[in-house]
Amino acid sequence: MVVKRKRNDSGGGDEEELEAKQFTKKEILPSTIKNKDKRSEVHAKLKQQKKLEKRKKVKARDAAISRALELGEEPPAKKIPRTIENTREVDETVCMADDEELYAGIDADEFSSTLKRETTPKILITTCRFHSSRGPAFISELLSVIPNAHYYKRGTYDLKKIVEYANKKEFTSIIVVHTNRREPVVSLDHLIDALLFINLPEGPTAHFKLSNLVLRKDIKNHGNPTSHEPELVLTNFTTRLGHRIGRYIFDSKETKQAESKGKSKDAKGEVPQQKVIARLQECGPRFTLKLTSLQHGTFDTKGGEYEWVHKPEMDTSRRRFFL
Repeated sequence: MVVKRKRNDSGGGDEEELEAKQFTKKEILPSTIKNKDKRSEVHAKLKQQKKLEKRKKVKARDAAISRALELGEEPPAKKIPRTIENTREVDETVCMADDEELYAGIDADEFSSTLKRETTPKILITTCRFHSSRGPAFISELLSVIPNAHYYKRGTYDLKKIVEYANKKEFTSIIVVHTNRREPVVSLDHLIDALLFINLPEGPTAHFKLSNLVLRKDIKNHGNPTSHEPELVLTNFTTRLGHRIGRYIFDSKETKQAESKGKSKDAKGEVPQQKVIARLQECGPRFTLKLTSLQHGTFDTKGGEYEWVHKPEMDTSRRRFFL
């Protein structure tokens, strides 16, 4: 409490004015508390408080929407949540729709014959030289979802000899599943840690770090693969490197409408509208790939030239993307 004395000019006497200042208690951060039990207690209270505030905001927004609908007014606009994707840092290599230089060389790159369906993709899947015995489950699931894929045991063969063999047998790509033999293995995620993609016959070679691996049996309400060719859709592969990686590994397609053959027609020849309910079902395996290097030509650790190599000092922010 602060006491101030103020002189009254008219009466000449002293009047005391008491002014009380309210001091708000500073919010204590859990990280500043050394006691573990007290720290967890404060953290739980802050978490519960944030949960209640969020619930109040949701109720207020729902009430505003219902009030606007009753009055015939437009409901308030929905707020767009802030995510890592829509707040990503601006990259100079982002491809624009009118980039003639980029799209001019698409028909002449290493993947044009495969993406134009001039050659049928044929994949050879193998492992590293000293692989663990717990990796075949992941390889068998890859064989079930990748069409025209064949598994060959690595043995003691050098990877360059495998590349020569695959070229003779007219394979278009090689996938090498890298496993480690560290014991004890906590989970399958720690067991299989990398994938190597080699495009044939002239490369390039991409090395990916693999993480967050979940097999089909561990996915809730999973589906089983069918004989249909898989269709993969890419999003946010907007940089030059991302565009090249997207053409290398995947082929983004538009959803095809089902043909109307076999449906009954009325007298005017029009096809009656039928209500079709479709539901997507995940088949697995589920995993995350992070590009670590992209090399010119086939695999060569000594004399190979690299287009792009990831370095630890490049990870300055979570909102920075290279693909």
